[in-house]
Amino acid sequence: MPDAYVRIEGVTKTFGGAPAVDNVSLDVQRGEIFCLLGGSGSGKTTLLRMLAGFETPTSGRLYIDGQDMTGIAPCERPVNMMFQSYALFPHMSVEKNVAFGLEQEKLARAEISERVVQILDIVKMGAFIGRKPHQLSGGQRQRVALARALVKRPKLLLLDEPLGALDRKLREHTQFELLAIQKRLGVTFIVVTHDQGEAMTLASRIGVMNHGQIVQIGTPLDIYEYPQTKFVADFVGSVNLFDGRLVEDEADHVRIRSEELGAVVYVDHGITSAPDVSVSVAIRPEKIGIDRTRPAGSENVAHGRVKEIAYMGDTSIYIVELDAGKLVRVTLPNVVRRAEDRLTAEESVYLSWHASSPVVLTR
Repeated sequence: MPDAYVRIEGVTKTFGGAPAVDNVSLDVQRGEIFCLLGGSGSGKTTLLRMLAGFETPTSGRLYIDGQDMTGIAPCERPVNMMFQSYALFPHMSVEKNVAFGLEQEKLARAEISERVVQILDIVKMGAFIGRKPHQLSGGQRQRVALARALVKRPKLLLLDEPLGALDRKLREHTQFELLAIQKRLGVTFIVVTHDQGEAMTLASRIGVMNHGQIVQIGTPLDIYEYPQTKFVADFVGSVNLFDGRLVEDEADHVRIRSEELGAVVYVDHGITSAPDVSVSVAIRPEKIGIDRTRPAGSENVAHGRVKEIAYMGDTSIYIVELDAGKLVRVTLPNVVRRAEDRLTAEESVYLSWHASSPVVLTR
């Protein structure tokens, strides 16, 4: 892998003796969109603020493009930061808001005008150059804030919950706009978000944070399909978790007996762990099939009764109570309109899944 564009080495930040960020190390590559994903209090925003220079690490080092950022003031770092609130000046026009940072640097008026027009064209806000923030929609204000952050041509752009103030539909649309802008400009982005869908859409890689530590780093596919801990499996997307005991572990398969499932789980790969240990099995709701009749085979099958149904338009969510009492979530796509074939509450059903679907977790 090439040398990291952003390197975080053993960074810790404590407040009153309690670590908000706990010995974090991380490399981010040039031109990458890296997302720090975590809940409130996980340390993600504190880490971002240390990169921006608004907080000083208690220990550890931060490097940007090979330069040690220790002791360098925020205004002197090759970094810009975009906040969730956007922090636009209400009395200034779009043009003046975007030009503000360049004017502070005392660039020539002609260069300022050229760069402002160019960046507003990129974010598709050129037609609104004379408007004030209160005359713009939420999505338009978001693009002005992005233009203001990018017009100074930072090496690194830090985004703290950048789409959190937008409604769901506009947020989904803006995610793809943000991707297109980043690809066109090639600026390295580090994004902080608690929104899993946002992280999965934007990121080339995701770092999942919990209690001040990064507990897993990977592509969106890696994080979702191959979680390494129960926390990651449960935090990212919906998942069904079952406790069980490993009763057979071979090179090409394992078997797990789960009293919660009332079934034996067969997984088509080994996990190199000692037999007869406690493990957890994670199965995503969309990977579980649901039938009125029992599928063939004695493994990867469980019986239960439909308790709740939620029609979501493109999908339906079924809550099934297994014979052992465990509630299981199943998600099915609504690929046809035929209502007469749909399951109803209290129907007896069988759940089944492919041997590649379960993820076995030992921690």
